[in-house]
Amino acid sequence: MPAPQPILRDGDLVLRPWQPSDVDQTRHLHDEEMARWFGFPAGAPSAERHGAWVEQTHREWADGPAKATFLCEWGGQPVGSVDVRVADEGVGVLSWATYAPFRRKGLAVRAVRLLVQFAFGELGLQRVEAHVNPLNRASVRTGLRAGLRREGLLRGNTSLSGERHDTLVLGRVRDDPEPDTREGFIGILNSTLPMKRSIAQGVLRNARGEVLLCELTYKAEWDLPGGVVDPSESPAACVVREVREELGLDVTPRGLLAVNWLPPWRGWTDATVFVFDLGEAPDDLPAEAALEPREVQALHWCGEEELEERVAPYNQRLLAFLAAHTGPTAYLEDGLPAL
Repeated sequence: MPAPQPILRDGDLVLRPWQPSDVDQTRHLHDEEMARWFGFPAGAPSAERHGAWVEQTHREWADGPAKATFLCEWGGQPVGSVDVRVADEGVGVLSWATYAPFRRKGLAVRAVRLLVQFAFGELGLQRVEAHVNPLNRASVRTGLRAGLRREGLLRGNTSLSGERHDTLVLGRVRDDPEPDTREGFIGILNSTLPMKRSIAQGVLRNARGEVLLCELTYKAEWDLPGGVVDPSESPAACVVREVREELGLDVTPRGLLAVNWLPPWRGWTDATVFVFDLGEAPDDLPAEAALEPREVQALHWCGEEELEERVAPYNQRLLAFLAAHTGPTAYLEDGLPAL
């Protein structure tokens, strides 16, 4: 006889085996979103059908186990379900679902992290992976924030509602750094980005010539507003979008000041940065901005004398160059003129 399926805990979040007594309450929590991505029939499943599925989860655990399925409880309420299926020796396939009233609370990420720990620990797996529809952006974000990395795209490999769909493969191996570590975070983010990133940033100054810098949540150095250019997005459109999304401000690029190639730095691969002139803004702009709290803690006006202690060396060199540059768009490498 196999050992009883364990109960997993992360504070007020509990993952436990499904029980027949869960059927009536949870079957009515099925909604169109779950039906869409899992290919379920629309509407709540019958008590008989849902009960049969609960019984099946117990058989799957007893068989090896071939699959471990957990009900997720938060504050004593059922909020979703997660499972890991042993697909091959040492490899598990993950799946997860969250009921509508409990989405966008970070519960799926916590549950999947618990499931991964269980897969590597109690099940002794060497690798876990998830097969996610790339159009299901919420599920993709859950997998990445739980520590899985983007590994590839299977084109047109599945059918959903009579249409061919791609499948995004997310994976993690036992030796990957934990997602909350610096190395783990960079590894996850690098897996989602092009091999050579394009970044668009803007220089916004006040009447005294000070530069607006963002104090960020994920690194010590302050940085110019902007971000990574999305596929099929122009750098000029990117800087407008990023400033709107992260600062709540509308800007208009007035010209391209410089193109700056950055060599690999502190674990990041190389990148090309498009630096735009965003003009002049009033002194009270930092107080009026609506910051995205997960990325930006505060905004600051900074003079040249403050840059050395606040920004990365390549940005100090870039801003010092731009302060004296009056010519056409410059080509820089690591913040210095290269031509």
